[in-house]
Amino acid sequence: MSGADWAGRAERRAHEPMWQHGRASADSAREEETPAAAEPREDPEDLYENAPCGYLSTRIDGLIVKANRTLLSWLGRSRDEVVDRMRFVDLLTVGGKLYHETHFAPLLHLQREVSGVALELKTADGSRLPVLISSVVKRDVAGQPQLIRTTVNDARDRRAYESELLHSREKAEQEREHSQRLLSTLQQTLVPPALASPPGLGVTAYYHIASPDEVSGDFYDLFPLGKDTWGLFIGDVCGKGAPAAVLTSLARYTLRAAAVYNPDPVTVLNNLNTVLNTADYEHDPRFCTVLFGLLTPERGGFEVTLASGGHPNALLLRGSGSATYVPTPGGQLIGALAAPRVATTTVRLNAGDTLLFYTDGLTEAHTATAAGDRYGDDALLGYADVLAPCPADETVTAMAQLLNAFGEGLEDDAALLALGVPGAAAPY
Repeated sequence: MSGADWAGRAERRAHEPMWQHGRASADSAREEETPAAAEPREDPEDLYENAPCGYLSTRIDGLIVKANRTLLSWLGRSRDEVVDRMRFVDLLTVGGKLYHETHFAPLLHLQREVSGVALELKTADGSRLPVLISSVVKRDVAGQPQLIRTTVNDARDRRAYESELLHSREKAEQEREHSQRLLSTLQQTLVPPALASPPGLGVTAYYHIASPDEVSGDFYDLFPLGKDTWGLFIGDVCGKGAPAAVLTSLARYTLRAAAVYNPDPVTVLNNLNTVLNTADYEHDPRFCTVLFGLLTPERGGFEVTLASGGHPNALLLRGSGSATYVPTPGGQLIGALAAPRVATTTVRLNAGDTLLFYTDGLTEAHTATAAGDRYGDDALLGYADVLAPCPADETVTAMAQLLNAFGEGLEDDAALLALGVPGAAAPY
């Protein structure tokens, strides 16, 4: 610094108040006197003795030569009781001793280290302390084992959590089993336990449940309406669970009651539509597909008059060895409209013929192909064409095997109802 600069600085300081000079000096002194913040230092011995886990060291024969204060407090024992007096296995329960001798010790000998083994220690008052044990073998420079160092972690909270988790799981399984029993009982009430067969006609039905945890809405029935007249129906309601069960029960009993009052198939479905269409569809939609039929004996066979409300077509397996659908096109869902269109048709069953009714769970099942395509109507027709001619019971058995083959691809329940006229095929 030049002489002129020194002179200018001295002149400026001469004009500064004296109190500023004192403050600057005091600030400088305080900065020099303030010590640097002392970094916390960990005492290795205190860290060992009061660690949040237990530590112990044993000789190769298991005699305890060192144990920290944390472990001794868990055991409720003094150092003199444990060190150089007890072996590690003396701290274990009977089951723990057996596991130590047969698994833990041999594994530690082979691997030199074992981690996270669940055992139980005996405390001084006889209670059990669940712990997680990790051990490692300390070796000398020559590779000879000297000591076994073991870490002991308190597992009481974990054991309590696992017990609570197990209890919750068992309770959930019990509730699920109870729910499944209720659902199974409810499902059985929606399907007739047995079907009365008209003389000269073979009748077989089958119900395939896709999930034991849900009640589906598939239903069917066959019942007498008079001396020579029988009513039959098969249907599928919207939804699953309790609402579907309620709707299924309503549909079944309405169809039977309506058929007794007036057995005309179209009238029966219109009466069912009137009952279902009274619902509030914005909050409680109630509709279903239904195929209703009248069955009457006629000249060595049977005549079946069908009315369809949007239900899949029945499948006819001819005694001559071919299969075809019985078309009922244009039929609309029952309950969805105030006045739905109902499609009708009549088919004759002769000796050797089988008429199969089914719900769409069969044709909408996913196949095992890479694309997971739906099984579909064409595939079902081809399968039936291979089966024909086939009696009612064998037809249902074959279809049931097909349903089982879909495995997880079968997402919806499926109902089957087959009517077959026994005897040799008649010429056409």
